[in-house]
Amino acid sequence: MDTQNQIDYNRIAQAIAYLKLNYKQQPTLEQAAEHVNLSPFHFQRMFKDWAGVTPKQFLQYLSIEHAKSILKDRQASLFDAALNTGLSGTGRLHDLFIKIEGMTPGDYKNGGEQLDINYSFAESTFGTIIVASTARGICYMAFVDGSNDDAFAALHRLFPNANYHQFVDAIQQNALYIFTQDRSKLQDIKLHLKGTPFQLKVWETLLKVPVGALVTYGGLSANLQNPNASRAVGSAVGANPVAFLIPCHRVIRSTGETGQYHWGSQRKSAMLGWEAAKAFAEV
Repeated sequence: MDTQNQIDYNRIAQAIAYLKLNYKQQPTLEQAAEHVNLSPFHFQRMFKDWAGVTPKQFLQYLSIEHAKSILKDRQASLFDAALNTGLSGTGRLHDLFIKIEGMTPGDYKNGGEQLDINYSFAESTFGTIIVASTARGICYMAFVDGSNDDAFAALHRLFPNANYHQFVDAIQQNALYIFTQDRSKLQDIKLHLKGTPFQLKVWETLLKVPVGALVTYGGLSANLQNPNASRAVGSAVGANPVAFLIPCHRVIRSTGETGQYHWGSQRKSAMLGWEAAKAFAEV
């Protein structure tokens, strides 16, 4: 947890939180840099290396006004876009190559005693993660905000009787390329997930939300042809076992506010702004 990447991400996250909290005062570059104990020059360079835009530009992507404009302008064609294989750029790949396979009851019978699970820890754009896989695909991915032991314990609770091996396999390595947005290295990503039929359907629908786009809980319900299921949809979104790959962070409130997130609202803001910067750079 004390690697340089994690330290840099923590500083970026602190800066984003500071900018959002003080947006109305329009803090200067110097003030934001001081908040994270960096020189203005170093902070500006670190932020642009991480996000590709300046802190001020990044904050624009996190505004409620921007969120509302995305919901208004893109909602009608949001899920149709997933069917358009002509989408260009490496930032809009989720809906093109990530596929979900649901586990059978036998796969997790008696706490997963029939499952062999490899797991490892890695650095990502948004901090340390734990990623786990079966022979059929990624079964778990989560951000690590405490100790590695605590992160593994959370995985273990999902499949208490599985056979675990701390080992980096090709399935995990391929999935981690998503953070580099490098299409040349990516192969199709398969997810092997434990969930109810309804949860799997919600997760599959989330995969159709392109990078840089947003959807509300009500919008998800409508696209599931069940407009009265917003609460059930919210529960399924919250139960997502695969951080980032299934983009539950793209679900926001109808007011344009980002709302809560299983792995922290501050991280959610970082992810939304980072994706928006990438997506709009390709336009």
